[in-house]
Amino acid sequence: MMYMKKYLLLFCSLCFFIIVNSQKTDKKLEAKLAETISGFNGEIGIYVKDLRTGKRVSIHADTIFPTASIVKVSILLGIMDKIEKGELQYDSELIYKDSLLYEGSDILGSFKSGEKILLKKLMMLMLTTSDNTASLWLQSLAGTGKRINEILDSLGFKDTRVNSRTPGRESNRGVYGWGQTTPSEIGRIIEMIYRNQVFSPSACERMMRCLGRNYWDENEAISEIPPYIEVFSKNGCVNAVRSEVMLVNAPHHPYIFCIFTKNNKDISWTHSNEAWALARKISSLLWHYFEPKDKWVKPGSD
Repeated sequence: MMYMKKYLLLFCSLCFFIIVNSQKTDKKLEAKLAETISGFNGEIGIYVKDLRTGKRVSIHADTIFPTASIVKVSILLGIMDKIEKGELQYDSELIYKDSLLYEGSDILGSFKSGEKILLKKLMMLMLTTSDNTASLWLQSLAGTGKRINEILDSLGFKDTRVNSRTPGRESNRGVYGWGQTTPSEIGRIIEMIYRNQVFSPSACERMMRCLGRNYWDENEAISEIPPYIEVFSKNGCVNAVRSEVMLVNAPHHPYIFCIFTKNNKDISWTHSNEAWALARKISSLLWHYFEPKDKWVKPGSD
């Protein structure tokens, strides 16, 4: 009898979990997105959440994907942790050294050894232009990937990690590169920052400002959002990976949209790249879904 009660309780709990989660799923939007991504030549994961109603869509949202440059959101957490503890100052002056150079076309890489730069400008370069030299320097200043991963773990994220230059993460780096995450976890990280649930409200406000200045807005999903709407975003790309996380501060239904792809057949770097084109198509769909024409009025037009 005791065992029957135990199993009955477990069964009821499972039913409750299924019912609650089904109520949170936007079935209409889920069907639209499933149809839109059908036939994509690669692996794809999507997470969408209406921040007003809590309704969401998750398609392979718990699958681990390479972050590419989206790892810089994790590095941002590490730097803000140091600033909150008083171990770094947002306005502190740092000295660039040639030994910090990561070969490429980054802005910081054009600096001469011994030149000065403010910490806040390093953060801007990392998140706005996705400067890799600045990002790796900040990763080191944050206490390396080891400390950043400890912060992620303390926040309840089990799959989002920094792999590069992090002891014990070599095998993961071989699979995922610099960092790894899932669409649902990175979406939750952005939501926690948005809701002032990381470190302190002032730290979250600072991080949101840093995430609201993305230079890369031509090929990506962000290009489909009207320029007068506030968007907090980070994108990440390597040959077979095109991914993006964004929080759109839409007037009626602010929402989070995360799209991650890997093992893409199309590895071109043109505007017509299949993954980029799909991201733009979904972004347009979402904008018009959450902000229908009969409700949307351009600011200043009334």
